[in-house]
Amino acid sequence: MSPPAKAQWQLHFCVLLWGFTAILGKLITMPALALVWWRMLIVALCLACVPRVWRQLRQMPPRLLGAYFGVGVLLSAHWLTFYGAIKLANASVAVTCLALAPAFLSVIEPWIARRPFQPRELLLGLAVIPGVALVVGGVPAGMHLGVIVGSSSALFVSFFIALNKRYAEHSDSLTVTAIELGTGALLLPLLAPLFDGGFARLLQPPQGMNAAWMLLLAIGCTLLPFTLSLIALRQLSAFTAQLAINLEPVYTIVLAALLLGEQRELGPSFYAGVAVVLGAVFLHPLIAKKPELIAPDALAADIDKP
Repeated sequence: MSPPAKAQWQLHFCVLLWGFTAILGKLITMPALALVWWRMLIVALCLACVPRVWRQLRQMPPRLLGAYFGVGVLLSAHWLTFYGAIKLANASVAVTCLALAPAFLSVIEPWIARRPFQPRELLLGLAVIPGVALVVGGVPAGMHLGVIVGSSSALFVSFFIALNKRYAEHSDSLTVTAIELGTGALLLPLLAPLFDGGFARLLQPPQGMNAAWMLLLAIGCTLLPFTLSLIALRQLSAFTAQLAINLEPVYTIVLAALLLGEQRELGPSFYAGVAVVLGAVFLHPLIAKKPELIAPDALAADIDKP
């Protein structure tokens, strides 16, 4: 098997693992804040055991370190609202809302990169509006708050992707990821007093199946695909990588139907809306002059690095 073909299979495996993150978010019965904090803490501690991370950290300019801290705050907000949407609605709704990220990014990325807006990319933002309307009409009224929270997660991740692309190329990907996840592990406890149970509930380690699911989420669906994707993405073009990564919501919705039976909670209008949103998302690499890597769970992975 040729290296590019092997890399494609490897990336699809990573995307499948990322698709499981929403499923595990539903299976883990912990509140969203505790779920995100333990995920970030476990992965950050694992990365802290890598000597290369500490060597790069000592050499990093304070200004760049501050930028990564800021990006880490955005990542924390994204994951917190994403898993909040899963708790308020379900995995299918949350991942569909996350598919709005390319539309947000088509507006945010030119602004942050200080380049002209591309009209054809702006059309992507308009194309998803009918899909969102169908999605809202296809979910029970009790899940509408989950749609709002999930949409805010897509907005947060759009800022995260745009800023991460701007700064991550200046440092080692592993070190950048360790800083960003470490930022969340340090700052999220500050929010604990705003939630039921406060610090006591946040600091209580996962028990029983929650512990097993949490380890699978942190190690199997975060560290493992991150490492594999760093290798695979170097062998693939931005266009090929983006088409594969766009399958993540498809995998998640199929898994949610098979494993959680979520199709019984959602109407035909929801799936029609999903088709419209995903259609626009798959058009993104086709209409963009230079497709951006829109992979929220890839963290600091950069396909442009040699």
